[in-house]
Amino acid sequence: MMNTINLRLALPYLLDPAIKWAESKASEVQYKGHALGHSDLRLAMKVGVRRPELIRTMIVDKLPLPDHPGLRDAALQTGLLGPTMIGLTLGYSILVVRGNFESRLLAHECRHVHQYESYGSIAEYIPVYLEQVASVGYYNAPFEKDARAHEF
Repeated sequence: MMNTINLRLALPYLLDPAIKWAESKASEVQYKGHALGHSDLRLAMKVGVRRPELIRTMIVDKLPLPDHPGLRDAALQTGLLGPTMIGLTLGYSILVVRGNFESRLLAHECRHVHQYESYGSIAEYIPVYLEQVASVGYYNAPFEKDARAHEF
């Protein structure tokens, strides 16, 4: 059973586990994932990625959920993760649910890579991103609006 979480109140307690989880998953994708092909490298550059050669993608049956109960509940409750989500970007690592790898989604996720690059690391980006989600919701978060604006 999922507990209802006030993300704004829980955020200070969830940031450290969220960053650790994101860094761990990003490392796994960097190790097991695949580099972008030539046309996908061009797409990444078109949406602002400075170092597209560092991007690795991994196709998964479903997006992973954190083991930490509070973090998992918050991710599901806010819509950050769960059965309707088809892509997740963690630094230079992109996870895509099988059957959904197409240019529109890749452009969206690569724009998130650009955002990570702007902040310098997962540890610097995650607090800003989660604060946006806590303040205005996933759909209205400025980083999500920006990523949607760069889909094509």
